[in-house]
Amino acid sequence: MTVNIPLSLLDQLHTLSIEAGDLIMSIYKTDFDVHTKGDNSPVTQADQMAEDLITAGILKIAGDAFPIVGEEAFSNGKAPVITDSPFWLVDPLDGTKEFISKNGEFTVNIALIDSGRPVLGVVHAPALKQTYLGSPHGAFADLDGTGPRPISCRAHPAQGLTALVSRNHKTPETETFLKDFNIAEEMSAGSSLKFCNVARGVADLYPRLGRTMEWDTAAGHAVVLAAGGSVTNIDGIPLGYGKPGFENPHFVVKGVPDANT
Repeated sequence: MTVNIPLSLLDQLHTLSIEAGDLIMSIYKTDFDVHTKGDNSPVTQADQMAEDLITAGILKIAGDAFPIVGEEAFSNGKAPVITDSPFWLVDPLDGTKEFISKNGEFTVNIALIDSGRPVLGVVHAPALKQTYLGSPHGAFADLDGTGPRPISCRAHPAQGLTALVSRNHKTPETETFLKDFNIAEEMSAGSSLKFCNVARGVADLYPRLGRTMEWDTAAGHAVVLAAGGSVTNIDGIPLGYGKPGFENPHFVVKGVPDANT
């Protein structure tokens, strides 16, 4: 199935992500409580309230033709049956650890999956006032509140690649993996901003050799694809969606397909 994605849908989801971000920021400024989920990951009231807002917003904008898989709903045992048909993936607050530590590097992630591939993605970083959009219409970023502008992955810098590493999840395996590349610089970032930094051409490579879920990656993946990059497993096979349990294998984000040169 090929989903029709009009620009109006992208605009509406952009607005919805900002509304969710505003809600998150209203809680961010308070002395909020932190709880632990069954998988030992942290969760706050911002996660659940933002997911409720996004879920209601998608139903209002696009109706119920496609099921919605949300991180918090899944955590609470409420996951729809996914087939080969399109479905939504929602991470209402990607980077909860960043939210708790108040470093600003957390995002709202909304993605649409079609035939196992992310065809639309919105990543909004409310504390940074940045939004990234990826769809068949291209990749765009609003970095200063003046509206979305086109972005793209960059050509390889002559001095070497800039690699992104997770602030909270860097592993010895990641260090070993990077030894196969000509790395000139390493950058740290939280949440889906790592995908977006590759998509806008400020970094070239992001390996993730650790556990992630599909809602963590889908929106950023869509932005990277629209910007000319790739997201594959370690063997170079494109990362797919709708897997049993929604858990990802290790993966690599590259600004261009041959980022190992």
